[in-house]
Amino acid sequence: MFWESVLIAFEGLKANKLRALLTMLGIIIGVGAVIAMVSIGLGVQQKVQSSIASLGSNLLIVMPGANSPSGGVRLAAGSNITLTRKDAEAIGEISGVNYVAPAVSQSFQIIYGNQNWVASVSGTTAEYLSIRNFSVASGTFFSDSDDNARSRVAVLGQTVVTNLFGDVSPLGQTIRIGQAPFRVIGVLESKGQSANGQDQDDIVLVPLSTAQDRLMGITHVNNISIQAASAEVIDKVQSDVTTLLRTRHRLAANVEDDFSVRNLTALMATVQETTGTLTMFLGAIAAISLVVGGIGIMNIMLVSVTERTREIGIRKALGATFSNILLQFLIEAIVISVTGGLVGILAGVASARVISLVAGLNTVVSSLAIFAAFSVTIMIGVFFGIYPARKAALLDPIDALRYE
Repeated sequence: MFWESVLIAFEGLKANKLRALLTMLGIIIGVGAVIAMVSIGLGVQQKVQSSIASLGSNLLIVMPGANSPSGGVRLAAGSNITLTRKDAEAIGEISGVNYVAPAVSQSFQIIYGNQNWVASVSGTTAEYLSIRNFSVASGTFFSDSDDNARSRVAVLGQTVVTNLFGDVSPLGQTIRIGQAPFRVIGVLESKGQSANGQDQDDIVLVPLSTAQDRLMGITHVNNISIQAASAEVIDKVQSDVTTLLRTRHRLAANVEDDFSVRNLTALMATVQETTGTLTMFLGAIAAISLVVGGIGIMNIMLVSVTERTREIGIRKALGATFSNILLQFLIEAIVISVTGGLVGILAGVASARVISLVAGLNTVVSSLAIFAAFSVTIMIGVFFGIYPARKAALLDPIDALRYE
């Protein structure tokens, strides 16, 4: 009886193709919208997470200036020079710290031949590669001996290489940073954009001492990057760094920090929560059209019951029971819903691909979202099909046979 009811349902769809298509349209749009919206949300989440992860794992960044109530950094007079290389060396002695890399940065005009490019020049130490997940594509990175000797050597990001050298190999070439000549000893592998849209390849790295003495004429550092041994000890390391720097800067108990320690692991958790909420919100908005599609199914099934009143009367007269009639119309509603759901899945996946190609957005098609959307279509078919099916099953056979 079950498969017979399924065949009857498909025969009904064939007999009223346009009506069936319009009925399924709400389900198709609903399922497609849910899959597409969730894919966009997951794509945004993945992009932001990968951008943060590209900065480094188990990463703490110490910045000059006190934390403001709004969560940013408030710089008091002179507080932007509170961090020194000695602070970084002291942090390196803390238990649970793998690497420490103090850094200074400033924009300079980079010149090679008749080409010039403005890029961020960062002075740092050899540990910077390990902490920030950079790797050298060609050549070498500068060493501690280069830093101690204040050598004029530079490692270039891919954006700088492209704009200054084109197809020419930069290794061994001499560039000018400001007015100072530097020899190119290496090229970094591409990392792409960061979470805030900044080009991470538009960078020139030089030894810290060279940058401080020969380029910027400063003794302080702009930030200190710290890699903790694991995610389990990062909170303790953050606390120890805060205590150490307060002691080194001779800050009284009632004086606020003249520095801030940013925990990128905590930032990642916050971003995951925020983007997860965004994804759920997008999916919930799209799911409203599924409910609208369900109402359409109920409407068309009520029309079908009215049209087939005599057929129901004949079936009952021939011995069809309440459950037989109920099952027949319920299956018809489910068939419409499931068919629309399958087409909607294809439409949703295709929409996600088109959005990715046309709009340039990163989309991630989730099998969980597909399964959830399809499960909801089945439940909608059952929920909105119950009332019309029960109404058909409760028809009196005598009244049904008399119906014109």
